[in-house]
Amino acid sequence: MGLSKVSNIEALVKQIKEEMLTDIDPYSFVSASAYDTAWLAMVPADSDQTCPMFKECLEWVVNNQTKEGCWGECVDAIDTLSATLACVIAIHKWSIGANNIKRGLDFVQENAEKILRKTEDHFPRWFTIIFPGMIELARKVGIQLAFPSQLNAFLLDIFHKRQLLLDTEELIGNQYYPPLLSYLEALPPSYDVSERDITMNLNGDGSLFQSPAATASAFMATGNERSLSYLQTVVGRCANGVPPTFPMDEELIRLCLVNQLQRLGLANHFRHEIEEILVQIYRIYKTLEWLDKASNNIVDVGIQLHKDSLAFRLLRMHGYSISPRHFCWFLNNQEVRAQIEENQGYFTISMLNVYRATDLMFPGENEVEEARSFSRK
Repeated sequence: MGLSKVSNIEALVKQIKEEMLTDIDPYSFVSASAYDTAWLAMVPADSDQTCPMFKECLEWVVNNQTKEGCWGECVDAIDTLSATLACVIAIHKWSIGANNIKRGLDFVQENAEKILRKTEDHFPRWFTIIFPGMIELARKVGIQLAFPSQLNAFLLDIFHKRQLLLDTEELIGNQYYPPLLSYLEALPPSYDVSERDITMNLNGDGSLFQSPAATASAFMATGNERSLSYLQTVVGRCANGVPPTFPMDEELIRLCLVNQLQRLGLANHFRHEIEEILVQIYRIYKTLEWLDKASNNIVDVGIQLHKDSLAFRLLRMHGYSISPRHFCWFLNNQEVRAQIEENQGYFTISMLNVYRATDLMFPGENEVEEARSFSRK
């Protein structure tokens, strides 16, 4: 390799360090949620109800439609359907982007059957709540959805499953899954949610279960000032589209950054920065030598497993002494084990990280061997 090329690479690395890794803001590495950004784009301004309050969110939606016509990171993922409908609704609300709307609707109508068939036997719980809600909202605001007739059975099945959830679950109270109220924006008009139900369940930061989408809906329903402050904070912190939850686990974001640098083969260029991150993570794990993972909520468990197994793998790879119990804790919790087995689709990423972590087991670490076997089920 010529000296000029080496010099160019070194200059580029230096620029990346200066722009991205100096005084790191973890949120600068978080992918935006098209669905949640669309919901903030729907919030009208206080001073003029004909204009969006968060114009930057609307601009993000308009500018981030894929060449296929959808919104989302993966064209054939089911969350793309909900995200695309939400973005179409947001653009339609402000009477702009006729071409964006047409392309979005074309994508949904042409690809819904193919996408739904891939997961017809195990639609995630969140999808059975959100997707019907977006269909209903689109039709309510006058958007014409024309699904092919062969899709009718799929749609009826999804709507039926949603109705079962609405009939059998309380608005608040499911200790394992996010409560129905956390999907406020997608609940049907027939499901009566009072203003008191909303305000009584706001977090201290004004959010509704730390969901930007649900909080946007909560603010539009109540005008609560704390919810408005939360939304303003989210947009101020995440200028390039908002994340699916806020705040997020900043330690996990940093771990994912280190992992990505290693996967790209760039770790040698960022040894000092990686070491700084891992030293901080190691101190935290040593301080919490043993932490009882009390929450059995499916979201909390998934995030914690992802984080703990990733931390274990990266720390061991870099020579730190760390106990396997920091990521094998789930083996001693029968409720968590049952949850994982019953919701394998949801825990795919978490179990993949557990499996990768077990690649670094030492002889005689029986619990790591057990975790490896469990993750391969």
